[in-house]
Amino acid sequence: MCALAATLLVASSPAARQSDYALIARNILPPGESGNAGPHATDQEKLYDALTRLRGNVTAKTLNHLFKPESLGAVGKTKREAVPRAGVRILRDAWGVAHVYGKTSADTMWGAGWVTAEDRWLILQLIRGPGRVDALDGPPYDQSREFVPSKATENALAAQFKLAKSLGKKGQEIVRDVDAYTAGINANFVKSHPGIKPWTRNDTIAAAAVLAGQYGVGGGDEARRAELLSELQDELGDTQGREVWNDLREQQDPETPPTATRSFAYGKSTSEDGNVALDAGSLSASVERAGAAQEAARGNMSNAILVTGKRSTTRHPIFVAGPQVGYFYPAFFMELDLHGGGFNARGAVFPGVPWIVIGRGPDYAWSATTSTSDIVDQYAEILCGGDDQHYIWKGECKAMGTFDAGVVKGSPDYQMIFHTTVHGPVLGYAQSGAQKVAISVKRSTRGRELLSARAFEDLNKGRVHSAKQFTQVMNQVEFGFNWTYVDNRDIAYFSSGRLPIRPPSVDLGLPTNGDGEYEWRGFLSQKAHPQAIDPAGGVLVNWNNKPALGFAAADDHWSYGSLQRVQLLQDALAGTGKYSPAAVVAAMNTAATQDLRVMKVLPVISEVLAGTIAPSPRDQQMLDLLKSWRTSGGSRLDLDLDGKIDDPGAAIMDAAWPRIARAVLSPVLGPVLPDLESIQPLDDPANNQGSAYDNGWYGYVDKDLRSLMGRAVKGAFANHYCGAGVLATCQDSLWAAIDAAGNELAGAQGFDPAAWRADATGERITFSGGLLADTMRWTNRPTFQQVISFARHRPR
Repeated sequence: MCALAATLLVASSPAARQSDYALIARNILPPGESGNAGPHATDQEKLYDALTRLRGNVTAKTLNHLFKPESLGAVGKTKREAVPRAGVRILRDAWGVAHVYGKTSADTMWGAGWVTAEDRWLILQLIRGPGRVDALDGPPYDQSREFVPSKATENALAAQFKLAKSLGKKGQEIVRDVDAYTAGINANFVKSHPGIKPWTRNDTIAAAAVLAGQYGVGGGDEARRAELLSELQDELGDTQGREVWNDLREQQDPETPPTATRSFAYGKSTSEDGNVALDAGSLSASVERAGAAQEAARGNMSNAILVTGKRSTTRHPIFVAGPQVGYFYPAFFMELDLHGGGFNARGAVFPGVPWIVIGRGPDYAWSATTSTSDIVDQYAEILCGGDDQHYIWKGECKAMGTFDAGVVKGSPDYQMIFHTTVHGPVLGYAQSGAQKVAISVKRSTRGRELLSARAFEDLNKGRVHSAKQFTQVMNQVEFGFNWTYVDNRDIAYFSSGRLPIRPPSVDLGLPTNGDGEYEWRGFLSQKAHPQAIDPAGGVLVNWNNKPALGFAAADDHWSYGSLQRVQLLQDALAGTGKYSPAAVVAAMNTAATQDLRVMKVLPVISEVLAGTIAPSPRDQQMLDLLKSWRTSGGSRLDLDLDGKIDDPGAAIMDAAWPRIARAVLSPVLGPVLPDLESIQPLDDPANNQGSAYDNGWYGYVDKDLRSLMGRAVKGAFANHYCGAGVLATCQDSLWAAIDAAGNELAGAQGFDPAAWRADATGERITFSGGLLADTMRWTNRPTFQQVISFARHRPR
């Protein structure tokens, strides 16, 4: 056996080796497994933070020390936990991870429920109300207030179990597992938290809706985007206003970095006959609030790097991947190892959902990132009948329904009641010329949250035997996720989602006419989803970037342009050589500390300013310091822990970027610029929850400046923005932005740019919830991350 395998093989007992085919299997889940204080509350946080400061200086020894073992089955010193069920055995390992062994599938699920209640009882309570509202696509509300669901809400959720049972054997299997899991949760509640309301089947639906609603949904913001189009046309005229709007949404930018290696066509329209234009300033406040709440709730913070055996120094594929679901204490994710009754898997569980959603089996591993694929549409319902509660549907005037979801407790209590159409809840109203319209929302997965469990039953019970089979299994997931896979022979990628096929007369970026003539025409087939197995280049990389060229960006995602943070990972893996597991982790860790703006946008800014005279020597020094920072790697680390980011370039970029971004776009957008910022923020900076640089104007600035310089640009914008297309004017505006940033910094920190520092304390990662005072250095990487490589496989 090679030295690396001897060092990193995690299954130490002969019995474990028979069922665990891993060469390397390690993971990390900060701050720790325990949700109840104690030694395992923060033990993984220390490893996570220690890796951050190493940047690219990662070795095989580092993997052993800073990731914990992810063995399949308990190894090493364990402690058995007493449980009131004869068929269940639970062992806690040295990291507090529970290894559940059941004689039957029901026993294993009961044990999973028991451990979930033990380790994440608080999270279970917090998600019950919000999850129900998410499942209904109800209006946003203050989630610190208690939501008491109505009978109608409970009936709507319960209908999913009837739907699951109708699917046959696998659907019935899902329901049985949910029931056993529920019994385990409630058994622990009786023992440890007797005052807590018992968990129910419907609570599991609510938990699934929270997970999918925040990370597995894209689209559904057409009304606000349509309003921006009208504002641009009012300001610039119909033709140029439409051109600018198309530039900004970057729906099919040929320069954007995709994950799949071939093109997949989706979302192309031939006309907008099936859309409804909305007047500028006509959206009701409730529609605006719904759009803003949707944007705030969604998270795009995960990444994956997969290398084929041909590109691996071990000759086996390498998998470094994980989701980023925010930093909380107790953590939203917890870790379980499940065995018995068909279960044979280990990984991350979302509290309230019985199955391991990210993890590994005996000879394969899988992970996910958010794809933002468009599974939600807004409809403009044409009103009739002389009031706001009737709308035209297939030539008739139809009354809206009324749904009483329940009571939001507080001061005062209020009833959550909303109107509905055939498409779904009514968010509010708008004006389209002389016609008032209602804005409703339709989600392809509404009422179907439970059905995605079909895939997790297969993954958890060892039913996946190849990369090709993996793509078939993950097509059962109806939410929008990018799935990655590894075994001892192959790597694979599949982008899931119940993706509607819209009529060619409907542009997915604008509200659809709700009169019944422009309804969905089925859903995308498995073979039409972006996917790849063992690409020719030997590497698959994803960081919430576009799944594939030709695959239209969702209406609410305007950042699939020429620059995306996945390019930081690609740059760290540049070259044609081979990679060790440590080298792949090093690439991830290097990108995790970099500032995208200095690494990817600064070069073109510097090119535009080359040969010009700065307004002052100070301003030239600022630009030179930015260039120097980029040369040294663009890291935002505070290595000496003095509370300041080590390089002065960070302070300069933080002050200059908003001014630079506005300087580029404002000559054309003028007074519409603030409205663009409200739906497409100009920056996604480092913050105390880790994620950064996913949404921003990075591609706008890059593409426009390259075009202005006369460089060859694929998919060039229809308009020149900076300086209104005049290079000298653009140069002056960029220098003015830098100068203004310098004035601000000089007033706060003195006149020497080399002495300026950005505050590192404010962006140190904190754990939401207010129960843990610990903080970590800022880093931009997954919160549950696996490092996996398999040497062997079960007989295929």
